[in-house]
Amino acid sequence: MPDVIIKNRRFYNPVDFVFKKLGGTWKIPVLWRLRNKTRRYTELQQDIAHISQKMLTQTLKELETEGFVAKRVFAEVPPRTEYSLTPKGKKAIEVITYLRNYGLQLMKEEGIDYDAMIKAEKNNAVKK
Repeated sequence: MPDVIIKNRRFYNPVDFVFKKLGGTWKIPVLWRLRNKTRRYTELQQDIAHISQKMLTQTLKELETEGFVAKRVFAEVPPRTEYSLTPKGKKAIEVITYLRNYGLQLMKEEGIDYDAMIKAEKNNAVKK
């Protein structure tokens, strides 16, 4: 596949284009948390371990700019802001789900028990 330049960025193929749109440490975890329901900023921050306020704000802004996430600000005191997936974001979840399932398959083939790892991590978090 030939490479192309779009907005001064080189993309080697359409898959590379998608990965550059959804890549980075936090975009997929944020989208994944929004897959089933609208969430407030604090809900996302509490649900995504290790994400800083700065990175969550930056990631949400990028996802909103790219059209994956919609931001709704309510004129109340205290102010309330909610985030939800756009149709484009919902389409991305289909791709992420496929990649997740493929990742689980690869882990299984390599003898990695993902469910056991998650369970152990939750148990460790409860003990702290």
